[in-house]
Amino acid sequence: MKPAFVATVRPILCALLCTAGLPALAAGQPPLVVVEDHGGASALPYYQALDLPPHRDQPGPPRIFVPPAEGKTFSEADMLPVRSERLSPGDEPRRVIQAPGLTPVFLIGDDERSRAWLLERKAALHEISAIGLVVNVGSAETLVGLRKLAPELTLSPVSGDDLAQRLGLRHYPVLITASGIEQ
Repeated sequence: MKPAFVATVRPILCALLCTAGLPALAAGQPPLVVVEDHGGASALPYYQALDLPPHRDQPGPPRIFVPPAEGKTFSEADMLPVRSERLSPGDEPRRVIQAPGLTPVFLIGDDERSRAWLLERKAALHEISAIGLVVNVGSAETLVGLRKLAPELTLSPVSGDDLAQRLGLRHYPVLITASGIEQ
């Protein structure tokens, strides 16, 4: 480099470097030092997923106001009937999936095949702490009847259409575990 260029640039660089650290010094904190930067994606989503408490100086998340339900309470019966258009009773081929950490889930409906399947497997389902999703049920009375068949199991009325689409399911009853789908 030419000496005149260095003589001109050096004072400008010094001024920039000195003023870059002034806000941090004014705040009473040491200036940040970037050791190495390869660019790439921000790590912020990973830290947000940890749900760490805010620092003392940072405000907490905004409060969300939920208006009262005007005295109306909702029950499970308000979710009924449940109909899953993508699922019906039938044979579902056994296959392997990889879903580490998935809690065992089973799908049943309000039909004779599902009732027989539930009665036959209720001990095994209880042993693995499987959660039951009743994907086709017409009334609260029918749901109560299914629950009486296996009182030790959790049975919840839920549409199974999204799950059926994601896993390529067409039929129930079926058990879904972290390693496979089987009847």
